Amino acid sequence: MGRARIIGIHGLANKPPRDEKAAWWRAAIREGLDRNLGLQVAEADLAFTFVYWADLRYPQPLSGDGNREPYRPDHGLGPFPSPAGDAGSAEPTLTDRIYRGLSHLQEAAGLTPLDDLILEYRLDDLWGYYEDAAFRDAARERLRVALAEAAEDDVLIAAHSMGGLIAYDVLRAAEADGTPLPRCALATLGSPLGLAELKLKLADEHGDLRVPAALTAWTNLMDRQDIATVGDDLAGLYAPNAAGVRVRDVPVINAYRRPDGAENRHKSYGYLRTPEFSKILAGFLDAAG
Repeated sequence: MGRARIIGIHGLANKPPRDEKAAWWRAAIREGLDRNLGLQVAEADLAFTFVYWADLRYPQPLSGDGNREPYRPDHGLGPFPSPAGDAGSAEPTLTDRIYRGLSHLQEAAGLTPLDDLILEYRLDDLWGYYEDAAFRDAARERLRVALAEAAEDDVLIAAHSMGGLIAYDVLRAAEADGTPLPRCALATLGSPLGLAELKLKLADEHGDLRVPAALTAWTNLMDRQDIATVGDDLAGLYAPNAAGVRVRDVPVINAYRRPDGAENRHKSYGYLRTPEFSKILAGFLDAAG
């Protein structure tokens, strides 16, 4: 018999060593469950596989003072903030609205100069993902292996940032070549899948943009202040799969702060601690249990 398993896949930029990064993801997930829902889940009871690919692109992991953004418990009380208590934070920002207009022009022209700048200078690993086929194939293979090892489980893929792109590519490729997959739900966190250039590249490789066939649910969590999430909401871009599964876009507030107090609305730990992610995970664990 299988069990409920979380497969986490990280996003952009260099990371601390694999085991350390995986432990910090587990800690952020468990902190969110405790603070948001009063659920205290022992680490041993959280079946978790971490897909780590930073070593494919960076020769040495971050360590010591080189890591400006470690995981630290928040030490606050009660649930983390949510747009449920701040409706304005759920609305698209001015930057978002401007990008949406420019994005439509880029797609109509088939040219993406704005996205080229964003990818090369702000989201460099995404640029590398498409420029370096060996890196792209190796990153995908790590997720494929994790999914194969979870063949008997119910799986929730928690994909942060560029991890969402890798997950989408792997799921659509498996659909095309008939590779069997476990029952999967997907939670994308701070996903760049609304960028015009990525949509064009995904359409070139996979055909129409739609929810992968293996998915029983796809929830897209985005902080409106997170530059990686600019563009149209994913529900309007990715058509339902044959089973009628649609993307559900859910605005959140990513409350992560660096040790110096500066905010980072894109950070994985902040997304993993949101009330919205905690509810997704609790519902998944309950349904699979």
